[in-house]
Amino acid sequence: MSGKLNNKIAVITGGSAGIGLATAKLFAAEGAKVIITGRNADTLKKATGEIGAGAIAIQADSSKLAELDHLYKLVGEKYGKIDVLVANAAVYVLAPLTDFTEEMFDKQSDVNFKGTFFTVQKAVNYLNDGASVILLSSIANAKGVPNHASYSATKAAIRSLGRSFSVELMDRKIRVNVLTPGPVDTDVFDQVTSSKEEANAFKENMAQFTPIKRVGKPEEIASAALFLASDDSTFMIGSELLIDGGVKSL
Repeated sequence: MSGKLNNKIAVITGGSAGIGLATAKLFAAEGAKVIITGRNADTLKKATGEIGAGAIAIQADSSKLAELDHLYKLVGEKYGKIDVLVANAAVYVLAPLTDFTEEMFDKQSDVNFKGTFFTVQKAVNYLNDGASVILLSSIANAKGVPNHASYSATKAAIRSLGRSFSVELMDRKIRVNVLTPGPVDTDVFDQVTSSKEEANAFKENMAQFTPIKRVGKPEEIASAALFLASDDSTFMIGSELLIDGGVKSL
């Protein structure tokens, strides 16, 4: 590895699985001191073992402001300041418009939108000047997809936050950018289906949605996150980086 993040302090919310875990592994391999969050203690413990390099895990729900305060207090006490923040924690709740409940809506909004907003807001006093903040959106932010109305809206909100945060934090040279994946091979397919067969069928359907006829790998999204976290992207501010298999551009 090239050591692009040597001695950088990187916090990754939702870092115990999928894109977050792949990103944590790559950041650690590139020299970062990695802190991941998640809601399940057992999953977090397993993830830190996979990441290695002294990575630590802090159990925290991004939708709960007191837990975010606790997260940053612990990070501040151990490391002082944060160089890279990846706001990745999200939930994937799907249902037809006519079946979508208030409980489903609140759960998705609280984690994806509110959680992302306050993950950054609560971090501001802990961010080094010149830090990189990466917000995870989705190609669904610009597409009309059946059963995705609530999810897509939260991801569009995240794209908007990237612009607004950039303006507010620019005087400290803190760069905020949005990473927008297409469909990616993670356990979300299992979470929204009732069997492995259904999960595989859903995944194949999403693959056909992309011009290259496959879903992405978490490691491919992690590589894009590394670019945004490192000095390679110092001229990117308030931008959206599409890693979507051509869904939006072709």
